[in-house]
Amino acid sequence: MDIASLIGLVGTLGMIAGAMVSSGGIGAFIDTPSMLIVIGGTFFAVMYRSTLPTFLSSFGTLAKVFLPGVKKHDELITRITELAGIARKDGMMALEGQEVPDKFFEKGLQMLVDGADETKLLEQLNREVKAMKTRHEESTGVFQAWVDLAPAMGMIGTLIGLVAMLGNMADPKAIGPAMAVALLTTLYGAMIANCIFMPIVTKLEGYSAHEALYREMVVMGLRYISRGESPRNITDQLIANLPPKLQAKIEEAAA
Repeated sequence: MDIASLIGLVGTLGMIAGAMVSSGGIGAFIDTPSMLIVIGGTFFAVMYRSTLPTFLSSFGTLAKVFLPGVKKHDELITRITELAGIARKDGMMALEGQEVPDKFFEKGLQMLVDGADETKLLEQLNREVKAMKTRHEESTGVFQAWVDLAPAMGMIGTLIGLVAMLGNMADPKAIGPAMAVALLTTLYGAMIANCIFMPIVTKLEGYSAHEALYREMVVMGLRYISRGESPRNITDQLIANLPPKLQAKIEEAAA
């Protein structure tokens, strides 16, 4: 579990709730019409903006914010180096049945065993990487729609509240509820966009970039193995994608 996401979400909402309580009670900040406009309106507007399968699949994607299952690049490089040594010593057929971290790696390795040339290998695997990026962009786009539309629905609610208030200026009792709708819809829209969904978008983009780099490193590693390059040379080329501290760690382990 990503503890930072959990603590960040709880902490953000807790600070806001604490400020509301200290301002006279949280009840003053709860308004059903405002919630209907912002939460309900944004929900259906996002659905309208997306295809139904993409919209429904986004609920499953939401779990990845807290349970990302991030793969480790250093462990991948270590395994690729080991496989490169096996291939140089015993040939490509010796790679069959070797344990690898994931299905994508396994598929590419099996293509090498089956005699696929470098061009075919790269074409197939790069196509899958591109498809993965497209899927991630579609899922992230749903949450980005919440960021874009929630403040807009908040503004619509504000205008509705102002119109209701100005239309009932003769009735002092109607001014307060109308003003509450006008202000609280803006508050709800800003909270939904900036406290909930914008961090989700940023997290998912980061995880997608991490996964894309992981798969690109798999493709590079398999290409180098197919060329028969030395394990040390493969390691040097792959660690160039990593931060300096992680590079030093891998080099120290390989020494």
